[in-house]
Amino acid sequence: MAGSLILALSSASCNEQAATTTENGTATEQDTTAMDTTATASATQQDCQPLETRERNSPEQKPTFEGQTRACAIKTNTPLEVTVLASNLENPWAVEPLPNGDLLVTEKPGRMRIVTASGQVGQPIKGVPAVMSRGQGGLLDVALSPDFASDRTIYWSFSEPRSNGNATSIARGVLSEDRTSLSQVKVIFQAKPAYNGDKHFGSRITFGNDGMLYLTLGERSDLEIRPQAQQMNSHMGKILRLTKDGKPAPDNPFVNQQDAMPEIWTVGHRNVQSAALDNQGRLWIVEHGPSGGDELNLIEKGKNYGWPLVTFGEEYSGKPIPNAVTTKQGFVDPVYYWDPVIAPSGAQFYSGSLFPEWQGNLLIGGLKDKTLVRLKIENDRVTGEEHLLKDRNQRVRDVRQGQDGAIYIVTDQKNGELWKVTPGR
Repeated sequence: MAGSLILALSSASCNEQAATTTENGTATEQDTTAMDTTATASATQQDCQPLETRERNSPEQKPTFEGQTRACAIKTNTPLEVTVLASNLENPWAVEPLPNGDLLVTEKPGRMRIVTASGQVGQPIKGVPAVMSRGQGGLLDVALSPDFASDRTIYWSFSEPRSNGNATSIARGVLSEDRTSLSQVKVIFQAKPAYNGDKHFGSRITFGNDGMLYLTLGERSDLEIRPQAQQMNSHMGKILRLTKDGKPAPDNPFVNQQDAMPEIWTVGHRNVQSAALDNQGRLWIVEHGPSGGDELNLIEKGKNYGWPLVTFGEEYSGKPIPNAVTTKQGFVDPVYYWDPVIAPSGAQFYSGSLFPEWQGNLLIGGLKDKTLVRLKIENDRVTGEEHLLKDRNQRVRDVRQGQDGAIYIVTDQKNGELWKVTPGR
């Protein structure tokens, strides 16, 4: 049965705790009374208070420009109603609304299923290939073909087991009329190189207004492979731009560059699990940074976003990132960064009619602080931030807007849930 709860929202208050986080978003909290004395320095110079007031993980790092971190706190005036459409989902990773109002959901161990708009949970869809379900790996994102209404094709990303390790791959298949199985299943893209690790697979898949498929990839985390985020003969730590058949888009920026992977669109990313198009069709991503360095980036063709040479964070051990700086000519500065981190996953620019005050805002899943993050963005700068649904105490893994204007969320836990968020009465 679906349950519901109406939430009255209020602005976040000062939190007298500092959090040291792992990449997977878990937190070890320690009591402290130290407040960040520079909290207001990075907020825009308005009559406001920054939302984030906790001690920084990397207090020695300073923003490159005003408003790049610790934006003003904003508040949603509309009460939110959260309906639990489904529970007992095992570490759901993605939710994709279907044209009829039902929801396609992936579970990390390797299952894909449909939850109806009324909350009926379907059996696992047959035909999904084997995944490497370990650590951060498994069955990950899912997206509908731009022509789904006529071709019933879906695309999904997953950590694929290979003879020499594993890596992120994309497959596609045709959903049967009764929605119980996939046919014509084919792996259309395999990221290279394979690596025997269990972290930083990415991966969001998003179809742009140009009809191309954008895939976000992590750099696999470990020190030995991390430098490949800057190496053009590797897919690691990149955003790729592919055709619907998984081939390099013909006008990609490096297709004619010797020793460069032709699929590469942008370079220098750590682990991107959030990607969304704004109302101009531009791609924005939110990526897991190191401790104190989660980033919001506006993606531009052929640009280098810095990792691991340019970052605001530090190693989770507390040591500095080797030879890194916070800004450097030739590298793109993040539009915004978080310190402490939010551990971002899933994102959606809101364009529906149910929440007029959210129009054009970016909604982001927060794993570490178990929250839905709302950013107000004006002239490509963040001017306000709000953390919602914290009282639910669940890790928000993916965020999607339905055709009805409602927000659909899956939560990352053994007993994960699927929520529908609408205005309260």
